[in-house]
Amino acid sequence: MATLKQIRQRIRAAKNIQQITKAMKLVAAARLKKATDRVLEARPYADKLKDIMTSMSASGTLPAHSLLTNREVQNILVIVMTSDRGLAGGFNTSILRKGTEFAKQNEGKGVKILGYGKKANIFFAKRGYDMVDTFSAPSAGARLEDAVAITKKARAMFESGEVDAVYVIYSKFVSAVKQIPTTVQLLPIEPDVTELAASGGEVAFEPSADVVLDTLLPRYFQTLVWQSMLESTASEFGARMSAMTAATDSAGKMIHTLTLKANRERQAAITKEILEVVGGAEALNG
Repeated sequence: MATLKQIRQRIRAAKNIQQITKAMKLVAAARLKKATDRVLEARPYADKLKDIMTSMSASGTLPAHSLLTNREVQNILVIVMTSDRGLAGGFNTSILRKGTEFAKQNEGKGVKILGYGKKANIFFAKRGYDMVDTFSAPSAGARLEDAVAITKKARAMFESGEVDAVYVIYSKFVSAVKQIPTTVQLLPIEPDVTELAASGGEVAFEPSADVVLDTLLPRYFQTLVWQSMLESTASEFGARMSAMTAATDSAGKMIHTLTLKANRERQAAITKEILEVVGGAEALNG
């Protein structure tokens, strides 16, 4: 049974933990606001580019382009987006599980991993996966230069024939308490079939379809990568804020429980001392 001194030590430890988790919660909440704004600002641009690509595809057969090349899939590049740090609830675990499931589903093919975030890099490297490159996920949020570097790496591998398809696995941000692990095919670029059926009308290319594709397709690909990084960043901060809120509340409950226990132990000790004094007095009187 714990002594009063041990209980008080546990209370002090719980209070220290509560201060740390509360500070992390506040930091994550501040960063979440900025990350959410970036996601909401980027979505209309990405959606508009997607609409343009769908309209172009609906116009008929597009000119040949390296990013549109469909071939038999023998090798796949998977961009897995996690964080550098833990203490974010199930954020990293759900993404890593999604990546592992994807690799098992394509077990007969050559699956190559491009890790964004130390958690993905360490997880897949330890399990012997083919790591083509690794990137760090800054604690302040995603950087455009990383999106450009990842895009160039993936595009070079696809155009050279080293891989036949490129996918990204990231956490789609819905709210601070809800993030959805998502797998999206990036290359070859294919329009949404349902949206393609709904679109119609003629499309005029100026100056030419080749020039338009050479301009739009690389930008569209980079936008998809950048959007997934922004979604992942917002999801990380949302998950961390929720996890630290729960940890702070749990520490508060533990402090309350331990304080009651300490009070009972202190009262029991006082009662015992009083009984000993009374017993000693009675012995002297007797």
